[in-house]
Amino acid sequence: MVSGRLTGPIGIAQPRGAALPTLLIIALVAFVTTLDNNIVAAAVPSIGRELGLGLTELQWISLGYILPFAGLLLVAGNLVDRWGQRRALLLGLLVFGTAALAGGVARDAVTLIAARAVQGAAAAVLVPATLSLLRTNLDVRGRTIGAGIWTAALAVAIAIGPAAGGMLSEHLHWSWIFFSNVPFAVAAAALAPAAAATTRRTTPGGADVRGMLLVTAAMLLFLMALVGTGEQTPNPLGRAVPAGLGVLALVAFVVVERRSAHPMLPRSLVAERAFLGGVSVQLLWGLGVSGVFFFTPLLHQESLGLTPTGAGLPLVLVAVAIVAATPLVAPAVDRWGPRYTVMVGLVLVSAGLVAIAVVNHVPSVPPRIPGLLLIGAGSAFTTPLTSFSLEVVATRDAGIASGALTASRELSSALGVALIGLVLTVRQSAELAAGAPEPDALASGFTAGLITAAVVELLAAAVTFACFRSRPFDEHRDTADSGGE
Repeated sequence: MVSGRLTGPIGIAQPRGAALPTLLIIALVAFVTTLDNNIVAAAVPSIGRELGLGLTELQWISLGYILPFAGLLLVAGNLVDRWGQRRALLLGLLVFGTAALAGGVARDAVTLIAARAVQGAAAAVLVPATLSLLRTNLDVRGRTIGAGIWTAALAVAIAIGPAAGGMLSEHLHWSWIFFSNVPFAVAAAALAPAAAATTRRTTPGGADVRGMLLVTAAMLLFLMALVGTGEQTPNPLGRAVPAGLGVLALVAFVVVERRSAHPMLPRSLVAERAFLGGVSVQLLWGLGVSGVFFFTPLLHQESLGLTPTGAGLPLVLVAVAIVAATPLVAPAVDRWGPRYTVMVGLVLVSAGLVAIAVVNHVPSVPPRIPGLLLIGAGSAFTTPLTSFSLEVVATRDAGIASGALTASRELSSALGVALIGLVLTVRQSAELAAGAPEPDALASGFTAGLITAAVVELLAAAVTFACFRSRPFDEHRDTADSGGE
């Protein structure tokens, strides 16, 4: 590492003065791209009433954002490396803000879902462009701080999104859940020139469009199998056909990637156990948490009788716990290493989900508070997932690696909504068939979803133990890697 400076893309030195703008952009982009997904949770009843939509169509308002986000991330990471961080950030912010305005003025389902899809595509460019700044602008400890800010910002957005969406839709109009994105995009665009490099990667090879289309088609087909495409829940055959086609698309993707000269994931990344472990754990963490957070405001409105604002407000406690626990993460990594820090976090998240499941039959909010606080504190301790997964990545692959990590999170959001929704619906239907009242049946279904999510978090802890190092990464290794480029 050059004295007094930080090594940027392909060895270009970045001034240390770029660190503060980098951390601010990390916070803004993590917050707004996550908020744009979760803010719709408490507003979907209002959107449904005005546009005449059913539950399945309302789920696709969320999935319409997540699917292009997750599907395009790997190709977008490649493009970030080629275009340069500054160009990618500015273009992504422009499209993201414009699509947010389009969503706000939409008055039919097709226009709204299309605007959401464009926003998801723009977010797919923004996130790897931003996360690559961790690798190119910050030293080892700075990356831990930056990753902590990233995780805290996205988790805070997950937590307060439903409350904000409920408040805006209740007191103004649901359009404002989209208009609220614009100031964040403008602020991040103003900071981009100070933090992002214009340098492009010059190695040969094109984007793997075939791989992108196949993996996106596989995700779409799996979601169709779990959620359906219309008002009616699909019958077993309606689930089996898209699921089978999804498997075929996934197999074709693997074959294409093995034969491609320039696969979506460079073979050097696939060979890194720590990187693959980080991607897998990120997927499992989000799979457990995201689906629960999407359906919590619905449970609070339908089962507890809360207003849209009140239904999302308890999730703010998760944000409070994240903020309170985040300063403890770096010392925990120094003392225990990334493996045990992340494992502790995942076990705490699982314990929080179980704690809520135990009291879910109680028709009030206070008994749920300890579980919400445990989920928040545990999520903060999963911060090293990002920084230590990127630590093994060469600087030239920072964009594509960041895209892969975020793709796993966004894919987990889509699958989490679908999986927890399926578990909830199956259990709810069984309870209704047995004669249970609708609020009790919904609560029972949500309890089953919580237990499912808790098991997924424990599985993530097991993967963490198998894939992560027991000690922190050595800064000497980072210095040698930077200086050798």
